[in-house]
Amino acid sequence: MTTKNQIYRCSVCGNIVEVIYAGNGELVCCGQPMELLQGKTEDTGFEKHLPVIERSENTVTVKIGSVPHPMEEAHYIELIEIIADDKVYKKFLKPGDAPEAVFEISADSIAARAYCNVHGLWQTK
Repeated sequence: MTTKNQIYRCSVCGNIVEVIYAGNGELVCCGQPMELLQGKTEDTGFEKHLPVIERSENTVTVKIGSVPHPMEEAHYIELIEIIADDKVYKKFLKPGDAPEAVFEISADSIAARAYCNVHGLWQTK
C-alpha cells in the first residue's frame, strides 16, 4: 500500500516516482518492486544535505545544507520540494545551479525535502 507524497526509486534503472494518490497496489519497475525512499534527517560527514527553511511574509526559501551543497556534474541536488499544508511545490535543479529554491507561499505547516543524486532523499525533521 502506498501513501500520498511517498517517493519510490527503481534499483535497476533509477526511475523515481512520487505518489500523488494513495492506493493498495505495489509499485513495480523493471520487473521488481520499487524501493520506498526514507528521508534522512541527520547529516554525517563533510557534505551537508539537510534542507534549511527560511520564512518571510509570503516566501519560503529552502537552502540545502548549513554549508552549500556541491552542484557538480557528478554530485548535485536534483530536486527541492516543499510540502505546505496540503500542497506540494517543487524546483528541479541541475549542476551549476545554486542549491536553493524560493517559493512564493504562505502556509502554517511546512516541510522540506531534497534529493541528492549520490546520497538520496533528505528531509526536515
